[in-house]
Amino acid sequence: MKHVVSSMAGVVMELLVKPGEQISVDQDVVMLESMKMQIPVQSTVAGTVKTIKVNEGDFVDDGDVLMEVE
Repeated sequence: MKHVVSSMAGVVMELLVKPGEQISVDQDVVMLESMKMQIPVQSTVAGTVKTIKVNEGDFVDDGDVLMEVE
């Protein structure tokens, strides 16, 4: 199982993909808000989204797992 992790601390503003979707490397998958800026989190892996570990409105830290990809 591969993981997409947060690149910084912030609040999850929007989930841009859903389980079952195919994603590619460098695709925007989550939009975070940090210091009043919206920052996209890009996937570092390609595959199918298996599970999403966060919800919109959740606070995440740098390195937190956002989703699992297979």
